[in-house]
Amino acid sequence: MQFSTVISSACLVLLTACGNECPTSDEERTYPVFTVVTASVDIVESYSATIEGCQDVEIYPQVSGTISKLKVKEGEKVKKGQSLFIIEQIPYQAALRTATANVRVAEAQVETAQLEYDSKKVLFDKKVISKYDLSKAKNALTIAKANLEQAQAQETNAKNNLSYTEVHSPVDGVVGTLPFRAGALVSPSISQPLTTVSDTKQIYVYFSMSENQIRNLIRQYGSPNETIHKMPEIELQLSDGSFYESKGKIETISGVINPQTGTVSVRCVFPNEKHLLFSGGVGNVVLPHKEQDVIVIPQRTTYEIQDKIYVYKVIDGIAKSTEISVDKLNNGKTYIVRNGLQKGDILVSEGVAMLKDGTPISIKND
Repeated sequence: MQFSTVISSACLVLLTACGNECPTSDEERTYPVFTVVTASVDIVESYSATIEGCQDVEIYPQVSGTISKLKVKEGEKVKKGQSLFIIEQIPYQAALRTATANVRVAEAQVETAQLEYDSKKVLFDKKVISKYDLSKAKNALTIAKANLEQAQAQETNAKNNLSYTEVHSPVDGVVGTLPFRAGALVSPSISQPLTTVSDTKQIYVYFSMSENQIRNLIRQYGSPNETIHKMPEIELQLSDGSFYESKGKIETISGVINPQTGTVSVRCVFPNEKHLLFSGGVGNVVLPHKEQDVIVIPQRTTYEIQDKIYVYKVIDGIAKSTEISVDKLNNGKTYIVRNGLQKGDILVSEGVAMLKDGTPISIKND
């Protein structure tokens, strides 16, 4: 995470002049100090992001066969329902004709069984035949009807399979890569799609924030929903360093923290009417916000031991080493202090590398 900051014109530090003397370790030394104050800070944060279409639909065939015709080109804009591929249709047309013929045969069998049953019923009513003969005719009619339904189902399946030989786009969008060309054998089990159609009228940009960063925003704005509604528009910096011409808006904040990374996924949306953004791209979102009453200190007033940040407080003329938690700002000069300091604390502003915990120091006032 990177930060940049513009600090209000209020003076954050009160520095005193430092003498040029270099006393021995036994002498009381004079160091410049400043008094900690709070101020409003405009912060701009940058996060690595991935770019995706609002819909990235992978297109797979629903039947097996060779591609007989490729009807689109890579990068072509297509409409919902537009034909993309045609898979060899001859075997599926033959299967449909067979299924249709089977339906006609089954219909004739039903008519014959119906006539037989009607005739048997008349004879049964006249007590010419037994109930067994009538039941046998009725069962034959039932079987014939069931065979008809089965044939009709097979015909429907054959029609569907034939329709699946023409692959259509399910959405408006832009065609991705075309790894399969005319003559290629494909099936529903192929490992990669025929292509991907991306709806890119609007672009989703995904990035992640730490739990603490999300909580800071929520504290500032009141709730996750308020954060979404009140956050200012954000910018998108593309991989070449340029900024996208339109600004975006945060749309959703995930309610689940990734246990492996400790981050929360955030999705924002950018308009893309000119199709300048491409699904699958990367960039950085630049997220501005203001924090009230925060402590900002120069990095030169701190020192680091085993990834922990410390400052020297001046308490009753003694330098006291104090651990603090900070967020770095990308100007390379300042930290926002989250814990460890409070307004009114006096800190050594220079020469902290020469100090030790408990060193007596004097403050030279102008």
